[in-house]
Amino acid sequence: MNPEAAGFEQPEPSAVFKIHGPDRMQVPIVLDSPHSGARRPPDFRCLLSDEDLRDALDAHIDTLYRPATELGICLLAAQYPRTYIDANRHEGDVDLHLLDAPWPGVYQPSGKANLGKALAWRTLDDGRPLYDRPLSVKAMQWRIDHYHRPYHAALKRLLDDAHANFGCVYHINCHSMNPVSGLMGEGGQGKARADFVLGDRDGTTCSRQFTDFVQQSLSAHGYDVTVNQPFKGVELVRAYADPARNRHSLQIEINKRLYMDMTTGQTHAHFAVLQQRLMQLLADIRANFTPFSPP
Repeated sequence: MNPEAAGFEQPEPSAVFKIHGPDRMQVPIVLDSPHSGARRPPDFRCLLSDEDLRDALDAHIDTLYRPATELGICLLAAQYPRTYIDANRHEGDVDLHLLDAPWPGVYQPSGKANLGKALAWRTLDDGRPLYDRPLSVKAMQWRIDHYHRPYHAALKRLLDDAHANFGCVYHINCHSMNPVSGLMGEGGQGKARADFVLGDRDGTTCSRQFTDFVQQSLSAHGYDVTVNQPFKGVELVRAYADPARNRHSLQIEINKRLYMDMTTGQTHAHFAVLQQRLMQLLADIRANFTPFSPP
């Protein structure tokens, strides 16, 4: 494939992801925020404006967790929009209705295409289409090769390094969710959501003890916390988890109303409170689950 001839432009690594935190792994806790990026790749010829796409963005999530680096924790953050290509999907989770030709690669559907939210999104949560044309197979392959795979490789490297150095790793996959589900939302339209939803794919991606600890810690602040309803976790917790080998992955969804104004998209006064509580949670995980000993 000749990306220049196809009108594509080789992305700089900094346009794909950033790793915040220490150069050398200090504690076996890894955070990743795959949906907080908003930097449009040059070939993302989408019908919708940045303002429209904000609804799909895990707005401010990378900023919310950034102080974790002061605890010696690494934070991986995607820089591109999830609507362009979603790192939290298997690379074979292709929406065949979005393509102009049969897909020649691995095909592993998850059902997300029915919601318009497969590997590359077809619609927003409210049903608005992103494109007025099908995508070419070459365009999809380009997105996989230059955005999806590099993000996964970076996360795997961080997790493998932590496990090699400490014999364990606790991975938190960081997300946010709209307060009420939209037309194409999980669980059906108009469903009010809890303050937090923890996803461990029905207990398969981390120990029950870890999930319970996080749930109880958040509930102690008065938050309404559900587990695996309506979000169980998708590819990024599935792909690299192996609790039997002390590799634990947990998805945490935070209700956007806890930290931002849904009209303006700006953070509000509770942002700092929530951030402090999340940092305390991470400090408690470090103290209770990892071999790290504070100086």
